[in-house]
Parts: sequence; structure tokens; C-alpha cells
Amino acid sequence: MTRSQLEQLFSTESAQLEKLNEMVRRSVEEEKLLTEKLKEFEDQHPGLQSRVADKVASFGGSWRFIISFAIFMLAWILLNIFLLTRPFDPYPFILLNLLLSTIAALQAPIIMMSQNRKEEKDRQRAISDYMINLKAEIEVRNLHSKLDLLITEQMQTLFEIQKTQIDMMDDMKDLLMKIKKVDD
Repeated sequence: MTRSQLEQLFSTESAQLEKLNEMVRRSVEEEKLLTEKLKEFEDQHPGLQSRVADKVASFGGSWRFIISFAIFMLAWILLNIFLLTRPFDPYPFILLNLLLSTIAALQAPIIMMSQNRKEEKDRQRAISDYMINLKAEIEVRNLHSKLDLLITEQMQTLFEIQKTQIDMMDDMKDLLMKIKKVDD
């Protein structure tokens, strides 16, 4: 009788632990699903215009561009002042100014397009991070609830085991008292 009760208590506890493990497994799978869904929103293959804008912005905002453009301007000026007898762009270098203005006028919107695209990507990442953080917070709360439930169930099981042990000890005490009376 008491042994079967103990076995029943242990099997109940084992079933509760298995249920908790299944809940944790499901939570982990849901987290994987969430991150996979969020990756779908990211622009994996940007269009040609976006790639060109990114390349122009990357080159236009680099030291390589600044140095190469400084060398180009210096060569333009030296060529027109010292090397050519009939310069194609004499001082004050109006053609060079026109070229610089045209490059600036074209480069600025392209860089802004690239920055806007990156800003949108950052916004999407922030939304994704928020969603993942929110999911993590919910999971932490769920785990706290599950742990509280598990602790409560284990405490009940321990109290039942303790009650069974006390009953067994009372039975043993009664049996010892009977044996003692028989011996007297």
C-alpha cells in the first residue's frame, strides 16, 4: 500500500518533469521560428540601384576617394598651368569648377539614398531586436511561472512523501509497541 503510493508519487513527478521539458522545447522552437521569420523581412538581395548607391556612397565617403580626387585636381591644375602651351581650362579653372559641381550634385543624392536605405535597415533591425527582446521577456516570465509551478508541485509531492513516511513510522511504532507488549 505505502510502496505503491510512493511509486505513484514518483511517476507523477516524472510526468510533471516531462511536461515541463516539453514546454521548454516548444519555447525554444518558437524562438527559432521567430528569428527565421524576422530574417525574411531583411533585404537579402538589394536591387541594382541600391547596390550602385551603396558602392558610390562607400567610395565617396572614403579616404581613397579624397586622395584620388586631390591628385586628379592637382594634376588638372598643373597640366593647365605649367605643361600645356594652350591650356584647355585656363585659370580660374571654370571647367574644373563645373566638373566639381556636377560631381557634388550627383554624388549627394546618391549618398542620401544609400543612407536612407541603411537607416531603413537599421529601423528594421531595431524592430526585430525589439520583437526578440519582447519574446525573451515573455519567455523569462513563462519560465518563472513554470518554475514556480514546478516548485509548488514538488513541495506538494515532498509533503505527501513526508506524510507517507510519518504514517509508515507510526505503523512501525505501533508494530514495535505490539511486539513490546507481547514480549512483556
